[in-house]
Amino acid sequence: MKSNRRGFIKAAALSGVGLTIAGLDVFGRSNPTPGATGKRVGIIGLDTSHSVAFTKALNAADPDTKLKGYKVVAAYPYGSRTIESSAKRIPGYIDDVKEYGVAIVDSIDVLLAQVDVVLLETNDGRLHLEQALPVIKAGKRLFVDKPIAASLADAQAIFAAAAQHGVPVFSSSSLRYTDNTAAIRSGELVGKVTGADTFSPAVIEPTHPDLFWYGIHGVEMLYAVMGTGCVSVSRTHNEGTDIVVGTWHDGRIGTFRGIRTGHQGYGGIAHGEKGHVAISKHEGYTSLLYKIIEFFETGVSPVDSLETLEIFAFMAAADESKRQGGKTVKLKQMG
Repeated sequence: MKSNRRGFIKAAALSGVGLTIAGLDVFGRSNPTPGATGKRVGIIGLDTSHSVAFTKALNAADPDTKLKGYKVVAAYPYGSRTIESSAKRIPGYIDDVKEYGVAIVDSIDVLLAQVDVVLLETNDGRLHLEQALPVIKAGKRLFVDKPIAASLADAQAIFAAAAQHGVPVFSSSSLRYTDNTAAIRSGELVGKVTGADTFSPAVIEPTHPDLFWYGIHGVEMLYAVMGTGCVSVSRTHNEGTDIVVGTWHDGRIGTFRGIRTGHQGYGGIAHGEKGHVAISKHEGYTSLLYKIIEFFETGVSPVDSLETLEIFAFMAAADESKRQGGKTVKLKQMG
């Protein structure tokens, strides 16, 4: 087990996010930037409902005390320009956030001059590296909404830049933070997790690798309870469904079902040494927002960069397995 862990860390180091880059600890996590931040939040990308939901919570007349006084003060609306389903939302979402006192700015540089921390919400993951770099270079703590990028290489580049500049970066789906996920992973509910099966919608967007666009929600749930250590993936694909089977280094099996027909909910079951338990129902973005605010306060990401990168290697391997007609693909082949 230790040798496998060392091997994965070595592979991550070779890809640009490993042990020897300044700003990362020995497990690839961004070290916190010293000193407290301010409370002014900027948003990049008003093409997703997440931007509006976060603004409503943070800028409420009587906000949740767990949000610690953070307020969205400015937003750069773009955002997707070529994905029609996202781009068409921007005018309406501009109006929505302006009702909460948010200034709309015409560039990321202007945004950065007005804020202390940033939510990168652009739906189009292809833009994330380009949009994240000026935030990182400006030294602003950064949350990147799913997907952190539209390729594993871009995800690696974001974390490498964050390490180079000593700026903490955090990325996650809200599905990681259902009510009982942490208790499952810790062993509190079923003992050591021996396997898990998750499901979520898996709408395919032609500009992104298949699972990066929406299947990431269910894959993130899988990793939230299983942890890292997947070594190989195989995928069965048809028009309505994907079944992705991952084998972990210790022999555990985790599966993800991506759904495109019928009811498209979110959920799963974790299997453990002491029993089986359903993963709690997704109840919205509040739990994720608490984690984001905690991250802005401390500069410590609640999700290791190596775990985020392994999630993307898992999805990239699933795409390669599909290309090869369902053959098993090792994650280390993904780079």
